[in-house]
Order: sequence, then structure tokens, then C-alpha cells
Amino acid sequence: MAALGWLTPRRRSATARSVLAGEAAAEAARKSSLQLEQEREEAAATEAEPAEPEFPVAGDARAAAFFDLDNTVMQGAAIFHFGRGLYKRKFFQRRELARFAWQQTWFRLAGVEDPEHMQDARDSALSIVKGHRVSELMSIGEEIYDEYMADRIWPGTRALAQAHLDAGQKVWLVTAAPVETATIIARRLGLTGALGTVAESVDGVYTGRLVGEPLHGPAKAEAVRALAAAEGLDLARCAAYSDSHNDIPMLSLVGHPYAVNPDTKLRKHAKERDWRLRDYRTGRKAAKVGIPAAAGVGALAGGTAAALALHRRRR
Repeated sequence: MAALGWLTPRRRSATARSVLAGEAAAEAARKSSLQLEQEREEAAATEAEPAEPEFPVAGDARAAAFFDLDNTVMQGAAIFHFGRGLYKRKFFQRRELARFAWQQTWFRLAGVEDPEHMQDARDSALSIVKGHRVSELMSIGEEIYDEYMADRIWPGTRALAQAHLDAGQKVWLVTAAPVETATIIARRLGLTGALGTVAESVDGVYTGRLVGEPLHGPAKAEAVRALAAAEGLDLARCAAYSDSHNDIPMLSLVGHPYAVNPDTKLRKHAKERDWRLRDYRTGRKAAKVGIPAAAGVGALAGGTAAALALHRRRR
């Protein structure tokens, strides 16, 4: 009996602790249930909030996209690659090629468009094509695209353009390059068309003069504005893409400006205005001191040095 009496209090004590444990578990379950219910309510409220609209907006017929070409869609400058192709076909001599080589070298090293150098390149191209038929240059341009340009299209920028096309929007190149060259590139990429510099021709033959001025800087913005009016576009719903601060007038026109592979000035401007940035370059610093593509031409083994000397004399 003594042993039984000793066990009874312990049995009663264990029961009390069990009650306490059960009450504590019930309270904890209640609290956790309330917490889970609160979390579900918060999650439901979050899901109910309107999500950021997708861009580009599918089916928006009043929206379009405008892409700069040089260093935005394609590495380097289209007019320089075009010059290489013309040299290969003996349209001009080594001295002119050296000039093109210097311009391409400067463009690659600086990574930006300089109006003086770009104008110099256009003057060279105009003098070279003078007297040739437009149809002839268009045919040659198709070949030059395959030889020098096709492999220099930025895949990232190409994907951006395709997203607009998939959304049912028109996509235009806007470039200082000759409109014929730009049109070839646009067609090859499946884009809508191109705005480019127009060279004068009479009876299908180039005169060596421009119609107006090169499509550069503010002229690009005016071209986009004019096309938008003709097409019935709402610029606030359109997008524009460029690498150069020279295109800030064009980028500022639209509701969705993008800085793609931006130069220093455009990057700063874009960050200040919270524009979207995309950079598809790798080893950006290395690219600035890399060997220009034009140096790959066999005849240019010493051409770059000669071009530098020529440039110094011209300065």
C-alpha cells in the first residue's frame, strides 16, 4: 500500500502536466491558425493588386518601335561596313580605304558617334557612289550585308525588336546610314522598314549630293515625328532604342525610351530620368581598345597606321 500511495501523487502530477501541455498546444494552434489566416489574406490582397502592364502591349495598333542602327542593332557603323564591301569590289583605291579604316578605328575606340567623323564618312561614300545606279548599289548592298553585317547583329536588340513584332507592332530602323542600306538591313531582319539618309538620284543614278542633311541627332526626331503623324501613332505609347546621346531628341519623343549599349553621356542621362537600360556588350573596356573589324582586310595590314598619319595631316 505504501508503494501504491507513493505512485498516486505522481500519477496526479503527470495528469496536471498533460492538461497544461494540452492547453498550451491549443493556444499555439489558435495563434498559428490566426497567423496563417492573416498571411492568406495578405497574399490574396497582393494578387488582387493590378500587375504592371506587359510591354510591348499586344494589339496596340497606335504603338510602334524605333531602333537606331549603329552600335544599337549592329556592332559598328553600317556605312563603314558598306565601304569595306565597295573596296572589295574595287569601287575606290587604297587611299580611300585607309580613310575608311581610320574612321572605323576611331568609331570602335571611342564607342560613340562623332558628327565630324560621321559626316566625313558620308562625304566619302557620296563621292564613291556618284555616277552609279541605285539598283546596282542595292544589289551589291545585299551581298555586303551577308559578308560584313549579318554576324554583327546584337542578338539582345534583335530580340527586343522581335517582341514588338510579335505584339503586332511596326518596327522601324532610324539611322544616318543611307536609306538603301538601312532598308536592306530592315528587310533582312524582318522589320517594317527604315528611315535613313536620302542620297539624291536622277533617273536612277546617284548625283553625289544629299536630299537635305544626314539623318542625325534632331533630324531623327523630326523623321520619327513625321512618320508617327502619317501612321496615326501615339508617341506616348511608342518605344525608341539607341546607344548614343546624339539620339536623346528621338528618345525623348516617346513614352518608352531605352538606352541600349549606351555611351557615357546617354547612360548618365538615362539614369537621371529613370529610362530603361540594356547592355549587350561583354568586356566593354576591352572592346574600346580592341582591333577594329576593318583591320581584318588583308590590304589593311598597314592601312590603319597610314590612316592615322593621313588624319593628322588633314587635321
